[in-house]
Amino acid sequence: MMRAPDRAVALAGALSAVLVLTACRASGSSGSSGAGVKTVAVSLTDAGCSPAALQIAAGPTTFVVTNQGADAVTEFEIVKDGTIVGEVENVAAGLERSFSLNVDAGTYETRCPGGTDAATGTLTATGAAASSTGAASASVDAAVVAYRTYIETKTDQLVARTRVFTAAVLAGDQERARSTFAWAREPYEAIEPVAEAFGDLDPEIDARANDVPANTWTGFHRLEKALWVDRSLAGMAPVATKLRADVAKLHALVRTVELDPAQIANGATELLGEVSKSKITGEEDRYSHTDLWDFRSNVDGAQAAFVALRPLLAERDPALAALIAARFGAVDRALDPYRRGSGFVPYTDLDDNDTRTLSSTIDALAEPLSKVAGTVVGA
Repeated sequence: MMRAPDRAVALAGALSAVLVLTACRASGSSGSSGAGVKTVAVSLTDAGCSPAALQIAAGPTTFVVTNQGADAVTEFEIVKDGTIVGEVENVAAGLERSFSLNVDAGTYETRCPGGTDAATGTLTATGAAASSTGAASASVDAAVVAYRTYIETKTDQLVARTRVFTAAVLAGDQERARSTFAWAREPYEAIEPVAEAFGDLDPEIDARANDVPANTWTGFHRLEKALWVDRSLAGMAPVATKLRADVAKLHALVRTVELDPAQIANGATELLGEVSKSKITGEEDRYSHTDLWDFRSNVDGAQAAFVALRPLLAERDPALAALIAARFGAVDRALDPYRRGSGFVPYTDLDDNDTRTLSSTIDALAEPLSKVAGTVVGA
């Protein structure tokens, strides 16, 4: 039986490639990803973002990001007032990904981490973005309200569950802490793209070993290692206390985040990217092997975004809306054999056939889901 560490390279490469190709198909190559949506090409190079200074007209825009052979530069971010409003990650050399936004007039920062000379740049949008009216506006407002309610509820849960988990850590109760670890993280995994928008807060809460310098490593996974590898909570009280504070900060920030349909759809696509990047390989929860809890939460978060957008999407492409709904159902059924009570079996219980089945269902969902942002961006 192939274990999780042995599967990681093959599965990550295969599924990431599918998601990248999906994004490419969604973006198209004609200069427009939909009616009234302009396309802007961005290259990732060893220097960073190219062009470093972008000037566009405000309004619905699809950014097509191509990696021109840069090994150290694999991300492109658009940032406004310290918050990431759109991004793509894991764009390996020679590949292309895209995302769509309704860009308001103003000046934005662009970031291509790892670049030598152009790791940061500027995006200037001029004019006024078209606003939706009438029935379309009502659908947009309803979608935003529904998704905002979801993410605010999830951060309420995150605060409450983190307090239970960290109380066990602070009390030195390893058994209790281990039993509540995956449960505490579930709400976070469901809203991870929103959390990632706030700069360094995501790594403070959820960085894995080697994501950050060892002497600054904090958050859930630092405590995971203490519980499952070190089998000791000595020295972990400051980490638990900081985790509580960071989660409380996220709780407050989520209530200030601006949302529009394209951003919500991009977040759903990013959540499936999280599944392909780490959950399906078993590397996310490498010590506790609770990856299937994360897998389910990522899918739940993507589904919540889709449910919020479905009435708006159905107005524009009812067949696409129906297809995505069916494929979410298929993912849920694929997870059924691995459920145990309110949770899941350890990821190490899965064999190669199991992970192939899960991968194929995510592949089938990722392809149509990646088209949603381009479909609703003009709303």
